[in-house]
Amino acid sequence: MAELTTNLCALELKNPVLASSGTFAYGVEFAEQVDLNALGGIVVKGLSREPIRGNPPPRVVETEGGMLNSIGLQNIGASAFVAQKLPDLAKLDTAVFANVFGYAPEDYVEVLRIFEDAEGLAGYELNVSCPNTKHGGMQFGSDPKLLSEVTGLARAAVKSSRPLMVKLSPNVGDIAAMAQAAEEAGADAISLINTLQALAVDARARRAKLGAGYGGLSGPAIKPIALRMVHQAALAVSIPVVGMGGVASGEDAAEMILCGATAVQVGTATFWDPQRPLKVAQELGRFLDREGLASAVQLRGALQLTDED
Repeated sequence: MAELTTNLCALELKNPVLASSGTFAYGVEFAEQVDLNALGGIVVKGLSREPIRGNPPPRVVETEGGMLNSIGLQNIGASAFVAQKLPDLAKLDTAVFANVFGYAPEDYVEVLRIFEDAEGLAGYELNVSCPNTKHGGMQFGSDPKLLSEVTGLARAAVKSSRPLMVKLSPNVGDIAAMAQAAEEAGADAISLINTLQALAVDARARRAKLGAGYGGLSGPAIKPIALRMVHQAALAVSIPVVGMGGVASGEDAAEMILCGATAVQVGTATFWDPQRPLKVAQELGRFLDREGLASAVQLRGALQLTDED
């Protein structure tokens, strides 16, 4: 059978499929539904300096070909995560990544400081799709200078050998420039795409379907956009790229890898099937076997974009 073991920033993963942040809680909540030790990795939901209650309901609504959410980054806070969740996660034979976010650069630094003193994490994923309150609410991930600033400070805050992965926003005009900014500021890897800003409307009630109004669109509807951005980012940088956005099958994962991804994340698909990340890995293995490939590495970046390639 095809080899699924994957090296990501010197971390050896059992397979290239990770459970994505925001859709798999803190991971331990799924222990009875999923063999967590069989996952390529787990990216826990976003964690902040202080606990956050999140947005008013409704927070999730189904859309054509996808899902719209506005959770509001609800979480228990970094210190509570270390005390309450990380001890169980540390027992797993699976790479666990902490998703880190903040509303000012020093927020990221403080969260990373808390995590650097704790055992059980394999690495970090920096969520830069948050409004920088010191710059009028502009997202870190929408401006190369802001992205470079927060990535550089985070890089300096990580004293351990844990890799720093930066999760890029798709709500930009030039994803290649953002990928390069992250790499130049010290990112060990990038992941993309995060959700796309969107709106669902109830025409009869004359109001937005989400309690907070706008939300983030995810699921199969955004996969073509994700593939395009993963491909452009992978061509622009030399660090590993982790692709996500509509991945729900082994062939979806193969498409991401063809576009240059080293690994993939499965998010929205876990809402209808918590075991979907495991099944995606299994399906990817069968796809490679059918194609006569020894490993996913043989697919990586092999996309022929035009007939002239």
